[in-house]
Amino acid sequence: MPLYLFNTLGRELQEFKPLKQGQVGFYGCGPTVYNYAHIGNLRAYVTHDILVRALRRMGYQVTHVMNITDVGHLSGDSDTGEDKMVKSAEERGKSVLEIAAFYTEAFFKDTERLNIVRPTVVCKATEHISDMIALIQRIESRGYTYQAGGNLYFDITKFPTYGELARLKLEDLKAGARIDVDENKRNPHDFALWFTKSKFENQALTWDSPWGRGYPGWHIECSAMSMKYLGEQFDIHAGGIDHIPIHHTNEIAQSEAATGKKWVNYWVHNEFLVLDKGKMSKSSGNFLTLQSLVDMGYDPLDYRYFLLGGHYRSQLQFSYEALDSARNSRKALMDRLYLLAGKCSALPEAITVTSSLSEKAQAYVEAFNRAIEEDLSTPRALAELWGLLRDTELVPEEALGITFDMDSVLGLRLRELVQAPRAEKQLDSELVKEIENLIAERITAKKAKNYQRADEIRNMLKERGIVLEDSPQGTTWRLK
Repeated sequence: MPLYLFNTLGRELQEFKPLKQGQVGFYGCGPTVYNYAHIGNLRAYVTHDILVRALRRMGYQVTHVMNITDVGHLSGDSDTGEDKMVKSAEERGKSVLEIAAFYTEAFFKDTERLNIVRPTVVCKATEHISDMIALIQRIESRGYTYQAGGNLYFDITKFPTYGELARLKLEDLKAGARIDVDENKRNPHDFALWFTKSKFENQALTWDSPWGRGYPGWHIECSAMSMKYLGEQFDIHAGGIDHIPIHHTNEIAQSEAATGKKWVNYWVHNEFLVLDKGKMSKSSGNFLTLQSLVDMGYDPLDYRYFLLGGHYRSQLQFSYEALDSARNSRKALMDRLYLLAGKCSALPEAITVTSSLSEKAQAYVEAFNRAIEEDLSTPRALAELWGLLRDTELVPEEALGITFDMDSVLGLRLRELVQAPRAEKQLDSELVKEIENLIAERITAKKAKNYQRADEIRNMLKERGIVLEDSPQGTTWRLK
């Protein structure tokens, strides 16, 4: 079965057909490095990682490009507010480039801890100014721009399909728009391609350009860098849903205005992670970092497991209760894998040749594949993994081999954790000892007629996939 993705451009599930057979060009919007990424931001990058892993498992050669915004992103996507980078630098008494370097390193530390595969190309905005200027010149030469107040703007009225991605009507944007901050604009929804000093008196980073010394608008960087590394047309562009109405809409307009061709075929957008008080946001101070979860005793992979439990296109409610549940489930998953590994003479490799599988094992693989191929349904994929591991009819080597193959998409580092010296040789015996101690405690509780505690122990073990069986000869246990 081919891969189907929900394409925001068209709002429907569509079969994925790459421009070049066997190859995929993928661009995912990267971070603006003025602060730590919060766990809501990181949901997008886990989504991108799942998509890239799935495509590679299907045999595609994927070129994954991610930008690093280290200049020119205002606090409002529609050219409003302060420059995020400058504001952060002033608050911390550092230069803009020092701030960018620090938070870029922090970002990739977080993605590494979440087992996110590093993109093929990571490109910084400040290192591609000449590419942006060249692209702006192409847009200008085709008649889509005007200068006002020293800045160069894109005229959305010259691009008839403006707003198609967000399902905005150009007539409504012209008729119902309110004049906002920038009075230089002919239309409030026009956007800056190049700022000069007319925007900020003391802008930290500026460059010479045909329009004066200044710096690029935020939107142009993604168009210029994606085209540099993927060409003027490529397969997939991804980001959060908040990018749809302005950032991605503007990217499409400027890119297609420059080339006269359709730019991207598939648009993939993930939903928000929400707290009790609403969307997680740096501007409101309502956010958590990955390190804050680590400081509370969670493993970063607990958070990844939590994210896998929700479909990327559904809002996901964050709570510590939900994260605790994910942590317990991941622990139960690892316990089961340790026990299976203990029954194998050697740890198997990931099984990728399905013709060698038993009929029942083949069914689990096919169900897992369907879950991933139907718009990356990780909740269903996790359910199939659990079904596989609970099936006592499968031989341990086969169950583990399939598990490791599934994990090439899920990214929970299962083989790595199971094969670690401590896990393979000590944790298995420690787990057995823990189970036996709990059984002994349960026997004592039953003798004391403390049936509530006895039931608690049985249920606790059951949640971890361990079934107790009582008989006149005593209590034994087995994997469920």
